[in-house]
Amino acid sequence: MTALQHPARPGGQPRRVPFTVVDEVTRHCLHPRVPETVHIEVHLPAAPDPARLRAAFNEALRRHPRILMREAPGRWYRRRYEWELTPHPDTEVVTFHRPTPQALTDSRTRALSLAPPLALSPPVRLEVIDRVLLLTINHTALDGPACLRVLATAAELYGGRDNSPATGAPTRAPAPHTSQDRPAPAPRPGFAPVARVARGTPNSAAPNGMLTAELPLPTRPRGAPYTVNDQLMVATARTIAAWNREHGSPPRPMRITMPVDDRSRGLDMPIGNGTRLVEVPFAPEELTTSTDVRELLRRTALRTRTLKALPRPQLGHGAALLTAPVLPVALRAAVTRALRRTAAPWTSTTLLSNIGRVPYPLDFGEGTGRATAVWFSAPARMPRGLTVTTASTAGRLHLALRWSGALLGAADGERLRDLFAEYLEAASGEPA
Repeated sequence: MTALQHPARPGGQPRRVPFTVVDEVTRHCLHPRVPETVHIEVHLPAAPDPARLRAAFNEALRRHPRILMREAPGRWYRRRYEWELTPHPDTEVVTFHRPTPQALTDSRTRALSLAPPLALSPPVRLEVIDRVLLLTINHTALDGPACLRVLATAAELYGGRDNSPATGAPTRAPAPHTSQDRPAPAPRPGFAPVARVARGTPNSAAPNGMLTAELPLPTRPRGAPYTVNDQLMVATARTIAAWNREHGSPPRPMRITMPVDDRSRGLDMPIGNGTRLVEVPFAPEELTTSTDVRELLRRTALRTRTLKALPRPQLGHGAALLTAPVLPVALRAAVTRALRRTAAPWTSTTLLSNIGRVPYPLDFGEGTGRATAVWFSAPARMPRGLTVTTASTAGRLHLALRWSGALLGAADGERLRDLFAEYLEAASGEPA
């Protein structure tokens, strides 16, 4: 058996697991005012029973012991950060709030501004407001898909309904190789600075702002060579290009970071930060007002399929080298932060995280029911300052825009939502 399955050694001494590359880089770059959190918001037809839900979620934690972890203490000259796996939570994870008109807004604000501490196991919290479950995750330790797996286990324990994933493990799409599908050369920005999201009317008092919306799922022609993810990618790129034109920013090459998750969705799903990041490029001339949307969709599909098929470390070869346990972590942290500041002009424009169809029914059984909507949001630190996260449940697309308070404000989020809806509609349906 592995340490991940058995968190405690005989005699009660907790086992330790080294940080992954993603964990370490995130830990190096933590900022006290801008916490690295992921928020998951699940809406149910009826409010769950508090005692039953608390018992089910705590049992789900026990069944996925890799989530029961805290950062192990260590001296500055240690060569690794380590997680200490614990046999039980250090603190109460589930809290219930009175369903006042302001309760959900307050809970969302906490999710964007207050990360669960790494020093306590597990680094997550679940807040319940009437029919809404709001899960906040410290992204240094865990990602959204991993915690959604734990929540699906809790739903099954709570309601007794099967919450197995609707599909099997994700598979990588092969890179295109036929003559008719040979892609045009992908744009190469070289050393040119990458497009940034233009500054709007920021609310610097808030670390992050967020807007959630429910939109129609995009439709595709039968046999289309692109996916819904490609439609979302094109809509995101065109949204930012239009926003920047409205704010007088000069056209620049754009790169959009896209997480790729190859993990199984079953009970054996590895819990932690398990996605790898790829960057999809766009040239300025591809995102003009006269863009041929169908051609752009075709090109984007070829790029994303090729990128998904390429073997690559989670954050690239440079990050793997930076996190090699050669120097003490304190020295590696200083180097990582310096490189992050230096590389800011070439950091990708934004991040699009498309969860796709939520793989679990999230069915809490009779009396509580099955999830009617699920929203995710990813951290939106500068220099990106904006993330776009999508998921689909019950035949609807659930969009979350999250932004840095130093870059945008609430009215800016509403304008970006409207632009996204417009460009997603343009990328849907049959060709004109």
